[in-house]
Amino acid sequence: MLAVIGLVGLMAIEARAQTAATLSTGTRSTGTRSTGTPSTGTPDVGATIAQKGNAPGAAPCTTCHGVRGEGNAAIGAPRLAGLGASYIVEQLDAFADKQRENAIMLPIAQALPVAERAAVAAHFSRLPPPEAGVPGTAGGNLGAKLALRGRWSEKLPGCEQCHGPEGMGVGAVFPPLAGLPAHYIEAQLRAWKIAARPPGPLGLMAAVAGRLSNDDITAVAAYFASIGVAPQTGGIKAGAIKSGVVRGTTP
Repeated sequence: MLAVIGLVGLMAIEARAQTAATLSTGTRSTGTRSTGTPSTGTPDVGATIAQKGNAPGAAPCTTCHGVRGEGNAAIGAPRLAGLGASYIVEQLDAFADKQRENAIMLPIAQALPVAERAAVAAHFSRLPPPEAGVPGTAGGNLGAKLALRGRWSEKLPGCEQCHGPEGMGVGAVFPPLAGLPAHYIEAQLRAWKIAARPPGPLGLMAAVAGRLSNDDITAVAAYFASIGVAPQTGGIKAGAIKSGVVRGTTP
């Protein structure tokens, strides 16, 4: 399962996500979950919820994630600005259904009706990510090696083979890692190790995290946390396919 992630495999994963989007008009409710991709949303509603919360009791997103969705490294809150709307909705659904465990996000996600999740997701997806910073410098040789090349002797691919150069993200399925707080990345990898978060496309993240030691997790998290975030340009860059691996720049 963890053979080299080639172009065909990544395109198939992305195609399934895009098919769901084209079959959906907005976001449909199935119980408490969303189906399809919220390609549209009401910006004013999403912005209001992000800044002020909602009547059922969801706290303002900006309290933790910053007024521009830039995230807050001091408390381990990841950036939301520029993430794909469908990815944000997927995470809110997972929090609400307790498939992704987080004591803070659980009541917030459950207090957001499906339509409001779509509106919030659309709002943050339209915000520009933080400006570019310096290349990764932390994590030592181990962090850089795991990020760039992986450890194929243990069937462990490099993070960039799915998440793009310098962890800038690829499409709607593989989100950006660059600039995320180190302890947030660590927490997510540990969550995958104990099945406290959905395993991701083809179960990749559960398998990857299961092959990482505690030292590996600390090093690779520090590496990506030290990378600056480049402006989002959209799409996969021309000439960005190397050795059968999709390399891209959008989250």
